[in-house]
Amino acid sequence: MNKKLINFLLAVLLPIFISIPYNVMAEPAGKLIIFHAGSLTVPFAKMEKIFEKKYPKVDLLREGGGSTKMARMISELHKPADIMASADFKIIDKTLIPQYADWNIRFATNQLVLCYTDQSRFAKEINADNWYKILEKKRIIWGHSDPNLDPCGYRSLMVIQLAEKYYKINGLYDRLIANRPKKNIRPKSVELVSLLKTGNMDYAWEYLSVAVQHDLKYIKLPAEINLGDYKNDNFYKQAKVKVTGKKPGKWIIRTGKSCTYGITMLKGCPNREAAEAFMEYLMDPTGGLKILQEMGQPPFIPGRVSTKEMKSKLPAGLKKLVEIR
Repeated sequence: MNKKLINFLLAVLLPIFISIPYNVMAEPAGKLIIFHAGSLTVPFAKMEKIFEKKYPKVDLLREGGGSTKMARMISELHKPADIMASADFKIIDKTLIPQYADWNIRFATNQLVLCYTDQSRFAKEINADNWYKILEKKRIIWGHSDPNLDPCGYRSLMVIQLAEKYYKINGLYDRLIANRPKKNIRPKSVELVSLLKTGNMDYAWEYLSVAVQHDLKYIKLPAEINLGDYKNDNFYKQAKVKVTGKKPGKWIIRTGKSCTYGITMLKGCPNREAAEAFMEYLMDPTGGLKILQEMGQPPFIPGRVSTKEMKSKLPAGLKKLVEIR
């Protein structure tokens, strides 16, 4: 080939080649590790199948559990992970930012419901007006997840605190808790599903999305106490639950607030290309957010970050899918 032609082609094509972003050229591959809230297990399982079909070189590895526990596995045990999705976005803010993550996208909401099955005692009688009277009965077995490990656990206690104020029944919280032995507290809320379905528990506090996904019967509570409507945050903040802190012997107070899920990519994550690709899929209104919507968990469209500075730290492909709010 003519030397002048070669030089011309190099001069024209090389800058174009260099300017193409790396993540556009490289197909994501390898292991992608995601820690997530137990309540996200079913929708994330469906997303995993779709994502791996789109990127067959990626092996998506998920571990679900109580969000507090998942975050501590990163911050205290230094377990490797690419993405962390929490049922309470505040856990990411307080546990992972700024040391382990730079940003936190609020991507979905939820609400608490009281779940049961046809086998549950008083299943034909319970309703939105008398549920607390049923839970007071001595023969009733009811439970919730561990508030020290799982946001659904401390939110369950908040709902009962708020019910006492909403219904104006002094001592309701103490009476209900007295009728719930500690053995009925489980590490994560999704463990309670199997207890309900096998008849080993009559009632359990869960997220609405979990009830829908597992085909459970449920009592939907007033917006003033179900932690599902941000417009009621002023009422919700009356609820406070004491939980274990980062170090043994230390305690923190969780204050009532509407259920808001958060997600982040970890600093120095092992597989950044695959993590960015998954985040873009998750935050796509026709992708992951659509799956959440279909499974009873309303997403934020677009996702939300709290500040302009935080948005500036997002990967380029995510910025168009997120607003400052």
